[in-house]
Amino acid sequence: MPLSDAQQEAHAVRTAYGARAREYTELLGSVELMAPSDVAAIAGWAQDVDGAILDAGCGPGHWTKHLQNLGAEVAGVDMVPEFVDTARARFSGVPFSVARLDALPVHAGALSGVLAWYSVIHSPPGSVQAILTEFARCLGPGGSLLLGFFVGRRLEPFDHAVVTAYFWPVDEMVRLLRRTGFDVVGVQTREDPGVRPHAAITAVLRG
Repeated sequence: MPLSDAQQEAHAVRTAYGARAREYTELLGSVELMAPSDVAAIAGWAQDVDGAILDAGCGPGHWTKHLQNLGAEVAGVDMVPEFVDTARARFSGVPFSVARLDALPVHAGALSGVLAWYSVIHSPPGSVQAILTEFARCLGPGGSLLLGFFVGRRLEPFDHAVVTAYFWPVDEMVRLLRRTGFDVVGVQTREDPGVRPHAAITAVLRG
């Protein structure tokens, strides 16, 4: 059976990251290599989440382990098997599994928080609402989502080092979150020399 466009896109991303999983882990797979402002933002968000957290699109698992070190009940999922294998080998005390973001192995309402840190940057814009809807399904009322992404003036693709990614205007992402049942409670943007502009949105699921 032919793959749908969304399935083809997911396969391309999975294949591209699988081929470079070791390189990615060496270059970016440590919290110590992350921007201090990102570390502070994620830690501050996690402190306000009372209950289970899912690191959705966990990559090699460094943020998942960091959340566990902070005392969170946390698990990680990623659609790239090579990342999950690496995360399990590096952090044996943390549960990791292979899953797509639009089909998470989580019971409805089971989570208090979802961390989606650069997890949707490669998803075609038309697929992002399905992912956000899945996050909403997994969260209980009042559950919190922290979403990190590349911000731009227009919703448009760009040539990422691994595979095509997308810039999102903050207002476009906010509208999509509200349409999916979230209330946005915080927006942070950052522009550092030599790197792409970044945004982080905190949103809570309406009760």
